Formats: sequence, structure tokens, C-alpha cells
Amino acid sequence: MTVLASGVGSFPGDSQHDFDEALAVVLGELATGDGLPFLPEVPGRGAIADLTGRTLGLVGELDADLQPGGWRLTGTSGAPAVDQRRARSLVHQDLDSLEERMAAYAGPVKVQVAGPWTLAATVERPRGDKLLADHGARRDLAQALALAVAEHVADVRRRVPGATGVVLQLDEPALPAVLAGAVPTASGFGKHRTVHPPEASEALEWVLGAAADAGAVPWVHCCAADVPVGLLRGAGARGVMIDLSLLDAAGLDAAAEALEAGDTVAVGVVPTAGTLPAAKAVVERVLRWLDVLGLDPEQVGDRVVVTPACGLAGSTPAGARATVELVRSAARSLS
Repeated sequence: MTVLASGVGSFPGDSQHDFDEALAVVLGELATGDGLPFLPEVPGRGAIADLTGRTLGLVGELDADLQPGGWRLTGTSGAPAVDQRRARSLVHQDLDSLEERMAAYAGPVKVQVAGPWTLAATVERPRGDKLLADHGARRDLAQALALAVAEHVADVRRRVPGATGVVLQLDEPALPAVLAGAVPTASGFGKHRTVHPPEASEALEWVLGAAADAGAVPWVHCCAADVPVGLLRGAGARGVMIDLSLLDAAGLDAAAEALEAGDTVAVGVVPTAGTLPAAKAVVERVLRWLDVLGLDPEQVGDRVVVTPACGLAGSTPAGARATVELVRSAARSLS
């Protein structure tokens, strides 16, 4: 069996140099035949470089600008505002670097964008409050994101011609709160209404389906205790990325069902804070997890990916490098 190593996406830093260093770490450790390299994110470069900003930079159907409280749709069509243009330019600049460094690469590659529900919970409408408050606005956003994802996947496939496969990772950290009606309103005194599973699934289906139609394998990442694994897989996710330390019994069962059905589970097993464990301890933890699920590592190992528990933006450069080295070492030992 071959257990792969990968990462969630984010790295520490606040400059283009830091991005270049992050890309060097990712490619040096993971573009080796037993890893899944990815386009790193360095959100410390500013709002245009964080998850929301990067994704809005890709969305050409909706115009947005940056306000003191965060990103807001302008409600106009035509040329995007300067901040959105800067976000788009930065993504393309990062992709240029990826293209140059992976010119001779042959293997899979992963890219990450914010999911429709996390965007709806973080981006404001033109007249204020989150898009989550407006059924029509969140529908328009999901459909615009689906178009952007298809174009993004096509661009990555063109830039990395040796890619044997592209994984499109949707980051949905806000999805559990959206489903639970726990996203605060602009005033802070109330909560947005619950979005029920059928609507949540439909928006995810549009985006995940667009990724699949463009030739990518769609995954969803959500490092929360109540990850709706069944809903994600029903909407078309062929891989789920989880923080193992947060899963309850229901989450463990859902992960087992995913593996048994042939889907991938990227298990966040290396902590992103504190002292790093030894590679042996990481390996034993993964094996114990599979044993609890009643699964044979030899049968499902090819569908297991070892990752950090979440992004590494809060780490140090040296700590981020050590974490990536550790997930690679653990994956090799498991293989």
C-alpha cells in the first residue's frame, strides 16, 4: 500500500519570499512520489492572500471590494475593484511560481479554495450583513464559485502538464456553524437562520460537480468536531480532510464508511501547536485509528493521506518545515 503525505494549505510568513520558501518546502518534501504537493497559501501577506481573498480573486462573475470589516460584494458588474484585482494578480503570480517549479513534475497536485458556505458566512452583501442572510445572494455566489472552480482547475491542468491528477480542495470551516444556525449577524446580538441540509448540499454539489467535470477530484476540508461527512460525500466529495483529535463516535463511523466506499480520508494527525511527536507515535496513532474503525490498513491504506491537523499559518517557518517533514516520514513508515 502507499499512504500519501500532504498538507491543508496555509504557511507562516508575510512576504513573497515567504511564499517562495513555503513552495520550496512543499515541493522538496511532497513532490517525491509518496506525497501530494499543493499550492501553499501565505495569508500573512494580507487580506488579498487569505482564503476568502484568494477565492474572490478567482470569481469573475461577482465584483467585491475590501472594507474595514472584510470583503463585501459591490453589487455592480464590470471591472472588479482594485483589491479584488490585486487578489487575482497574487493568485496568478503564485501559480506562475508553481508552473515554473513543476515544469518537469509528474504526479498529482492539489489546490485549495474557500467553499460556498464559508464564503457566504464571511462575505458581506452590498447593503451590509453577510450573504448568508440572503437566499438569492448565496445561490448566486455558489453558482459563480462553480464557474470559477472549473476555470481554476483547467488553468492548473494547463500549467502543470505532467500532473497525473488534480485535487480541488474546498475549505469549509464555517459549514458546521451554518448548519447549526450559529453564525453571528452583523450586530452581534443574533444568529443567522439555519441553512438546512438539502440547500447546503445543493450549493456544494454545484461547486464539487464543476470541479469533477473539469477533471479534478473534489475534496472538502473541515477541521471541526461535527464535520458532516455524510452530507459532503452525498454532495460529491470524493475525499474528506478531518482533524482526528476532534472526531466523535459518529464522525469516526462516517470516516469508516468513506474509506470502505472507496473515498479518500486525509487524516489530520500531526498537531499544529506545541511539541511535535515522534514519527513512530504518529504512525501508531493512525494504526490505532484504523483498528478502532475495524479496517485493515492493507485494504484501505491507499485511500489514507497523512496531514497536519489544520493549516500552518500560526507556526514558525522552521516549525512548518518540521511538520511537513514529519507527515512525510509517517506516511513512508505506514507505506
